[in-house]
Amino acid sequence: MFRSLLFVPGNNSRFIEKSKILKSDIICLDLEDSVSLNEKPLARQLIHDFLSKRSLHKEQYLDADNKEHDSHLFVRINSIDNGFYKNDLESVIVKGLDGIVIPKINNANEINNVVKIIGELETKNDLERNSIKLIPSIESARGVVNAFNICESSERIISVLFGVFDYLYDMHLDYREFCGLGYQYARSKIPVDARAAGVESMDGIWQKIDDIEGLIKDSEIAKQLGYNGKSIIHPSHIEHVQNIFFPSKSELEWAEKVVNSLYDSVEHGNGRGAIRLDGKMIDAVHYKQAKLILDYKNKHI
Repeated sequence: MFRSLLFVPGNNSRFIEKSKILKSDIICLDLEDSVSLNEKPLARQLIHDFLSKRSLHKEQYLDADNKEHDSHLFVRINSIDNGFYKNDLESVIVKGLDGIVIPKINNANEINNVVKIIGELETKNDLERNSIKLIPSIESARGVVNAFNICESSERIISVLFGVFDYLYDMHLDYREFCGLGYQYARSKIPVDARAAGVESMDGIWQKIDDIEGLIKDSEIAKQLGYNGKSIIHPSHIEHVQNIFFPSKSELEWAEKVVNSLYDSVEHGNGRGAIRLDGKMIDAVHYKQAKLILDYKNKHI
């Protein structure tokens, strides 16, 4: 039930600091497209330091009235084919991180490779096993063909992202607003495959920052296709996207059950950290997301 994922350049310390108070469901600090080659080492260090501080003060932030860091915090690493992703993972798999966005995934084997490295780093850095979640980004013809296998390749995967512009580049097609013949099949297929695999799906970005009407229209189309949310590139888009992807009745009922089932465990340390609910395992990550959904509902009724 992730309605919004906001990309934040990992080489901009001011933007990173500001992200603490933004209310996107996921804040994704970027090491890929928004960071030039010569600034990737700087971005890794900035993100590492930010995550470490978040871990040290996490309980304080969660209890504060302004709830800084209330969003899930992900990092988009570089793609597997460019050689930087291992250094990225070594820098950011630390306490304070919730998950990784993996760009340009073509098949399940690529996921398995990343999962192996993450597991080793969780052990090395004393993190809870399987605590780091994954969002693969599908951005190529091969990725679209293999979308279902990608979605079900790891229990770490909580959602999948459609990268429309790289997909069009791979297909040698131009982008045309609201005339999606060039990407209609791919955009329609991904949420179906994701749902069949039991994970969520997020639509690609809307590029025109000031065109809110266009953003809303594009988001409504994505919702009709079955997407649970949308990736975005500017804070002004958060509220509009989240209003469109407002939780359904069944999602609100799920959130209430999760909070009721895990409240004592998460808030007071009583009981088990993970339990079975409606045939699926849920833990603190689901509890946090359920709380966000209910808080959002309470603010908008």
